[in-house]
Amino acid sequence: MPTDGWIDRILPEAWRPYCKLMRLDRPIGVWLLLFPCWWSASLASAVEDIGPLEWLTLIILFGIGATVMRGAGCVINDILDRDIDRQVARTAARPLASGALTVRQAGVFLVALLLIGLGVLLSLSKAAILVGIGSVPMFVLYPLMKRITNWPQAWLGLTFNWGALVGWAAVTGTVGLPALLLFVGGLFWTLGYDTIYAHQDREDDLAVGVKSSALALGRNTRGVVAVFYLLAWGLFTAAGAMTGLNMAFYAVMLAVLGHFVWQILALDIDHGPTCLRLFKSNKTLGWIVLLAIVVGQV
Repeated sequence: MPTDGWIDRILPEAWRPYCKLMRLDRPIGVWLLLFPCWWSASLASAVEDIGPLEWLTLIILFGIGATVMRGAGCVINDILDRDIDRQVARTAARPLASGALTVRQAGVFLVALLLIGLGVLLSLSKAAILVGIGSVPMFVLYPLMKRITNWPQAWLGLTFNWGALVGWAAVTGTVGLPALLLFVGGLFWTLGYDTIYAHQDREDDLAVGVKSSALALGRNTRGVVAVFYLLAWGLFTAAGAMTGLNMAFYAVMLAVLGHFVWQILALDIDHGPTCLRLFKSNKTLGWIVLLAIVVGQV
């Protein structure tokens, strides 16, 4: 938990623990939740004629929604994991683990975040609202998965990529096959990047008794993550092909494949800073996929 970032330098002291609780100083989670929404809404615009203003409105709404819902997920996670977090060096300074906030304060803040998220969802189409409601159980239960399965990253993949279905429904009023391909591709993408991330915490996870795909895969991580990434790339490409994108899409998707290959070659599961750098690099990958979808419609 950073102690000298922009939150500590700029914001009033009373605000700081709440902003840290929702990880505003570490926005990579927002980006990883947001990109499937943006990809899907942008891809759907290739089959459903919407104006630039409507597209931009959806982009902004999804941005707000991803920020508050990722924050709400962090609050739920920290409420449930506060005792575990106190035992892990990387998480001991979190506001609930350190005592900077009480559970009651976090609960009130959680309700406020959820109300904002609900407001964003109700601004979308009826179909998108119905699809979005389907993500609630996954969102709430995710923090418990590390206690009961070696693959909590799979549950995270389902949760973080549900926006691919919502984005498509927001534009078309349905859930089409391209959206399903994006969703499943995103699941494999998340399995890859979050397994890499989890290697930072192997020793601590073993000590406190929680599970992860990093522990399950061990030395087999590089090969399995390579398969995950290849499947993700193939499904993303197939989604674009189904909507009739032009050759520029495929050209840019080669850069996406190159990024995946670079991650695999650079991976060192025993070096935490490298794992973190590769994990964060998926923000760049998300932008490249979005670029491919946009230029594929020019």
